[in-house]
Amino acid sequence: MSSMSSVAGLSKYIKTLPSTKRSIVGICIVSFLTGIIYATFVSSDLFSGNILLAGFSSFLILGVGSFLGGCLNQQGVKVLHGINLKIKHSMFLSLLSLVIISLILIIGGLIFNLLNSSASSDLLLFACVFIYGINTLVLWSTTKIGFIKSAIIGIFQPLLILAILVLTLFLGSDTSLFSTPLFINTTIKAVIACVIFILAIYSFIKIVASPLEKNLNIGMLDLISLFIAHMNEGSTLLESTFSQMGESIDTIVTFISFRTKDGIKSLFISPSVHPGPLGNIGGSNMPTILSDRFDNFTMVAHGPSTHDFNPISVSEIDKIEECIKEGLKDVEYTKNASVFRRYSVNSANIGVQFFGEGMVILSTFAPNGSDDIEFGIGLTMMTQSISKCDVKDSVIVDCHNSFTPESGEVLPGNPEVFDLIDVIDKIELIDKNESIKIGCYSDKMDTLGKSEGIGESGLKTMIIEVANQRTAYVLFDSNNMEIGFRQQIIDATKELDIDEIEVMTTDTHTVNTLSRGYNPVGIEKRPEIIEYVKKSINKAIDDLEEVEVGTGTKKIKNLNTFGPKNSTELISTISSVVAVGKIIAPVLLISALLIVFIWIFYGNL
Repeated sequence: MSSMSSVAGLSKYIKTLPSTKRSIVGICIVSFLTGIIYATFVSSDLFSGNILLAGFSSFLILGVGSFLGGCLNQQGVKVLHGINLKIKHSMFLSLLSLVIISLILIIGGLIFNLLNSSASSDLLLFACVFIYGINTLVLWSTTKIGFIKSAIIGIFQPLLILAILVLTLFLGSDTSLFSTPLFINTTIKAVIACVIFILAIYSFIKIVASPLEKNLNIGMLDLISLFIAHMNEGSTLLESTFSQMGESIDTIVTFISFRTKDGIKSLFISPSVHPGPLGNIGGSNMPTILSDRFDNFTMVAHGPSTHDFNPISVSEIDKIEECIKEGLKDVEYTKNASVFRRYSVNSANIGVQFFGEGMVILSTFAPNGSDDIEFGIGLTMMTQSISKCDVKDSVIVDCHNSFTPESGEVLPGNPEVFDLIDVIDKIELIDKNESIKIGCYSDKMDTLGKSEGIGESGLKTMIIEVANQRTAYVLFDSNNMEIGFRQQIIDATKELDIDEIEVMTTDTHTVNTLSRGYNPVGIEKRPEIIEYVKKSINKAIDDLEEVEVGTGTKKIKNLNTFGPKNSTELISTISSVVAVGKIIAPVLLISALLIVFIWIFYGNL
């Protein structure tokens, strides 16, 4: 599996945030409990031993300040035309900041008690400086409003907390804080501490973001914020960022057309274009979008391609559609077709069926785990099978039906490549019969969805009957299949009125926006999915009718994709950013916090 898809695992931090109501309730509870715990275990001097008064005061200072800060953060980002920060996210950020403040006050207070020292006001000041840095970092990373504006909005929550504290002390007739020298000293300390910390954050971001900007001319924070916008709202603005690194390629699409006297009944399409990278970005939903462009029953299988061949925008799918429709004009139809045969060499397994002057090869490495077959290897399979079998078109399908977390792409030099070459050499020319029937059935699988690895097109089944042999072509709109599930489906359908079956997935990446990132069909609800398969096969059998068949191959020119160079560059650069960040972040940020701590607690003006 490509590292590009695994980025989708980040979505668990976006989609599982608590609701606004829960965050507000959390702010109330945490702020009230902080006062009680602080008065009970750290110091009750400020509250005359009354823990309820301590809880209420803490709620008033920390809770109200955090609530107002959450409201102002969201409104500030909205006024500045930023993205992503809805009130739900803003309130959760305030809750998270409040939890940090509470931990610093309680744990710091206990430590200072052990040292026989008191530093309540300094602890709160240090905590406010810390969350100011956190708020600035989060806003800068996610909202696209820039560093300066993020730094301004990030001050709202800590400033409100300190302001309410000052007002509370003033109303309580405690004027010790307002002596001119102390007030000035505290203010200067706070300002300098804030500057030190956010400059450290600024330096950290600039250092880790530089590889992406230098190598691919992509802003790291733009990438992060637009990725979040896609996860939150389905925004496709991320495509504009990918367009900056797009690479034009030529590839192919192959297809089989079945028609009755009334016109085309079914299309079986195998584009050598990858349905990625994730969600609704680029070609991720290509199997559904492409099939919906045709008025007849259409199956879009997974052709040999990797993430290098991800279209950079949905509009690129138009080029595939145009090529197919142009190719259909040249198709020569016949009633000649062969039965379905299987061949195996070591890990490579193929199912072969001839249609007129063409053939289809359904390739799988099941029961072993595997991932995408690289385009060059698929092209080799195509030319080899055309030469070996004396056909005009060879429709190569990567069945993509046996996933393990360790599954790797099939690339040049892998042992599996030679297995594929050897197994094609074993193909025998089979007599073709002048009679072919097909039946089709499509099921959206409405009771299942992305959580079960099922994409928008659900399940499509085509039964092909030749010489009294019925073969079921079963296609899930899914990204691969949990290892072993293919065989379970095959075993469960032996009782049906079919002789052969192959189970495929489209490799749609629309299902890759969940917390686990990889989301193959078959992780959950296997019995229910099998019942859908049985139903679809029976319905397709009921739809059987005589057809003519023809095949075609068309070159897709100037398809804008990630490209072999840029796709690899993006993944390697992200990996280097993560590696550098793991080293730089602790050194730079902890050093800055240490300086801020010394400055606040021991600095003298």
